[in-house]
Amino acid sequence: MLEIGSIIDGKYKILNVIGKGGMSVVYQAVNERANKQWAIKEIRKDGVQNYEVVRQNLIAETDMLKKLSHPNLPSIIDVIDREGTFLIVMDYIEGKPLSDVLKASGAQPQEDVIEWAKQLCDVLGYLHSRKPAIIYRDMKPSNVMLKPDGNIALIDFGTAREFKSTSVADTTCLGTRGYAAPEQFGGQGQTDARTDIYCLGATMYHLVTGHNPATPPYEMYPIRQWNPMLSSGLEEIILKCTQLNPNDRYQSCAELLYALDNIIYLEEENKKVQNLKWKIFLTSVMLTGVMSVGALGFNVAANYQIDNTYQALVERARAEEDFDKRVEYCEQAIEIDPEKIDAFEVLLQTYYNYEDDPYDLLEFENEYKNFQTITTQYLGSDEEAYNTEEFADKIYLKLGEALFIVCDKSTEGKNSSIYWLEKAAENCSDQYKDRANLLLTTAEYYKKLANSIISPTGELGFSKDDYREYWNNLKQIESFAMTDMESTNNVGLPLESCKLCVGEIQNRMSGFSSGGISKDEMLQFLNLLNSDVTKIREKIIGVGSADDSIKDKIKDCQDLSANIITARDTIERSL
Repeated sequence: MLEIGSIIDGKYKILNVIGKGGMSVVYQAVNERANKQWAIKEIRKDGVQNYEVVRQNLIAETDMLKKLSHPNLPSIIDVIDREGTFLIVMDYIEGKPLSDVLKASGAQPQEDVIEWAKQLCDVLGYLHSRKPAIIYRDMKPSNVMLKPDGNIALIDFGTAREFKSTSVADTTCLGTRGYAAPEQFGGQGQTDARTDIYCLGATMYHLVTGHNPATPPYEMYPIRQWNPMLSSGLEEIILKCTQLNPNDRYQSCAELLYALDNIIYLEEENKKVQNLKWKIFLTSVMLTGVMSVGALGFNVAANYQIDNTYQALVERARAEEDFDKRVEYCEQAIEIDPEKIDAFEVLLQTYYNYEDDPYDLLEFENEYKNFQTITTQYLGSDEEAYNTEEFADKIYLKLGEALFIVCDKSTEGKNSSIYWLEKAAENCSDQYKDRANLLLTTAEYYKKLANSIISPTGELGFSKDDYREYWNNLKQIESFAMTDMESTNNVGLPLESCKLCVGEIQNRMSGFSSGGISKDEMLQFLNLLNSDVTKIREKIIGVGSADDSIKDKIKDCQDLSANIITARDTIERSL
């Protein structure tokens, strides 16, 4: 073993042991000159059978990882082949494996499991999109690190392989029993992207139930057999992921991610709601057949009573000050007549007080998601009753904008806004068409930028031309947002856009420089952003709001101004 305090390769100081495996030890190390922490994986030659084979596999693993760049993957920095040991220097990922989380607290909240699964879908989809595709093959809780910020990282590529279309079957069994798909057992077919989907399904099963599929009897049961309160939609997703026949699973991570994003449509309660109108229609037909002309009078009277009840509930909701009761009245009204817009409007105003104050937003994003849950049951439909100018102008546009602004710390929330903004842009009136397209373009830029895999040096698949285009995209976002503020007085969008632009200049200035962006261009853009922040602050004070809201937004502006000064100083010193 390496000695604690020793210096490796003249620059890596060993701090402590952070993990041990069958043939390896992982250390935390620091490069004191760069003030950067690393993880060093040591594989000793003594005590390892067929070391040369192991060494070749390690070289293949590190060569594979060196070509990858993704926020949920560690980067390989150095490989040191010393006498007696083989050392791999990689990113140090602070956190703990999900297997430790399970040991400490058992089954995890399904909301967390779904969010982790979405991130794993994203990183697996990235691996599968490589040329040739990389199949991970060993997804399990111990290979997923939970970082302090709540995000995850995928580690340990010892069993990954590049997909070879000429192979009929894998020749060896690699993976972990219980999590491994049937085709991972040698001779039962070739592993492909659907293999990783099976392993991810088994991992979700373990995380959400607390029952380890890698222990006897090595079976996975419907998750609600363990906990009836779990989501029927998540149960359906896991069951499909873990089908024995690869053709019966999701065929890509994109398909699985879509299911996770739209899990509400798979819920049994939602399916019952979608069938409600059909049942009412059948009942009406039966009554018409039995009662003939009498039924006509009955239906008119019934519709009159339904309309009165609907309007009464909407008015009670408008007058109600208690949040929970107001939401309840809106839901009851929507159940009575889901094709009317009034209850949706009141519900939207309840969750996002847009009309009274553009930035008096709910404190908790999870509460806001409840509105999505209710509305998606109906408005997620492609029925013509909802694809109207009225719904687009009054609901879709405001909901899309709210998701983009309220979810200021959630890429998931911002990405969700695109669905509603697309519906708004497609259906809204000419009066709001430009606004809808503006917000949609901005949200799409954000998603593109948030998912971009960018190396600060521009070496890992991001060319100089890409940096120039990326720079121009940032400038367009700034222009879109400030134009939007002038017409709407809404400060949320420009404030978030300024944060994005300043943050990217700070993080990517060397890359922008490699793409031909001059020092003067960067400084000019920072000056423009600083002017924008001043305008935003003035708009906040001019529009007025609750004291706490003003203080929070002004604090954001102050922080942004400080970040601009820091970025400007860094550019002056380094470029």
